[in-house]
Amino acid sequence: MEKISNILRKVDPGSLRLRLTAGIAAFSALGLGSLSVWTSLKMQDILIDNHKRHVEKIADRLPRDVQLYIQMMPQASGLDKSINNLIDNDTFIWIKNPENQIIAKSTNWNQLPNPTTSQLMSLTEMSVKPEVTQVQQRYYVLCGAALQVQKQQLGKLFVVKDITREQTMFLALVRSLGIASLLIIIVISLAIALYIRRSLQPLRQLSQMAAVISAADLPEAQLSLQQAPSEVKELAQTFNMLLSRLAESWEQERQFVSNVSHELRTPLTIVHGYLQSVLRRPSNLTPTQVEALETAAVEAEHTIRLLQDLLDLARADSGNLHFRMNPCVLNDLVAEVVGMAQKYSDRTILIESPNHPIEVKADYNRLKQVLLNLIDNAVKYSEADTSVIVSLQQQDKAAIIQVDDKGYGIPLQHQSRIFERFYRVDETRARSTGGSGLGLSIVKTLIEGMGGSVTVRSRLGEGSIFTISLPISPK
Repeated sequence: MEKISNILRKVDPGSLRLRLTAGIAAFSALGLGSLSVWTSLKMQDILIDNHKRHVEKIADRLPRDVQLYIQMMPQASGLDKSINNLIDNDTFIWIKNPENQIIAKSTNWNQLPNPTTSQLMSLTEMSVKPEVTQVQQRYYVLCGAALQVQKQQLGKLFVVKDITREQTMFLALVRSLGIASLLIIIVISLAIALYIRRSLQPLRQLSQMAAVISAADLPEAQLSLQQAPSEVKELAQTFNMLLSRLAESWEQERQFVSNVSHELRTPLTIVHGYLQSVLRRPSNLTPTQVEALETAAVEAEHTIRLLQDLLDLARADSGNLHFRMNPCVLNDLVAEVVGMAQKYSDRTILIESPNHPIEVKADYNRLKQVLLNLIDNAVKYSEADTSVIVSLQQQDKAAIIQVDDKGYGIPLQHQSRIFERFYRVDETRARSTGGSGLGLSIVKTLIEGMGGSVTVRSRLGEGSIFTISLPISPK
């Protein structure tokens, strides 16, 4: 039962496979159902309707025979003669006078069980049109008519034919036909489902290939299906053309960002240098001018860092971000980074590391940049009276660095996107802290470029833990 529930939950009501299977199965069921109904009607005509017509003919002919015989013999003898001439082993006839008394009957009544005979004899009316009736587990065609001879009402004529064998055969045939039709519909539906699944396999392959294409794969991405219908191959070709246009557009955008960042960084660096030079000799400046120049210098420095981040990301996208991978002791690097961070912040930054050295192969300066970025975020997004903890440990063949703060925390719905470029959890707070939305993207790009990974675990009001994992340097 649980397996069936799981299968039903996985069924997509809007899938093409389900729609095609349901549609073809419905048409198959309609066709087989129509054939079954037609076959049943034909079998009913062969097995039942012939008996109805036979009984109707007896009811129509008997008055004429009675009229003929009673002209040649007494009435009682004429009635018996007329009845017995028309009966067979399964046909039973009797006549009742207006007082509902039997005045004549066929001679084969002893073939019926007594309860059945009594129940049939007790009938006072029968339909003029033959009808099938069940009596004591047996089936009969019943027909009645008024018996008139020479315009004189002799009584009522009752004609009964036992069709138990034919009716049982007919009902068994209908049941068998229904069961067979249902089984055929199920088999056809399963066969159709398997065939449609196989026919749609190229589309599924196309979807799977398209799902794994990333921005970095666009220049070389091509969808190819060797054994597929021509329509699917045409779709793949169209998709390849779209990928080519996207790759071209992506390359142009990346080149534009790189060029603009490079062109703007040099003049801004010069401007920042002049501002710093003027601020070092503020004797001829008013306090308002000094404040304005300091604001301009800070914004220029922030813009230069933003342009540098954009250049690094552009180089990473184009594969031109190079790393100087050398063995380095993480214990020393963490201590150096924490020392640098404490110079620019009055916050308490604690180090938790083992006594033995942990060595990895990484770009020392890039890894330092990553840790400074994470510690800077931890300081910005936590309360001033809380501490930041940088811990270092070794797990199997990986070195683990964690930056833990007791700050505001990150909502769950944002945690999967905070490493995206220009993504900010809180726009207002990001502007107030000078964030550009590129810091964590740079962190992810640099760590993955060195063969590691970075993750986050956070709860609102409890803080965040950023975890860096790097492979241990082989000895």
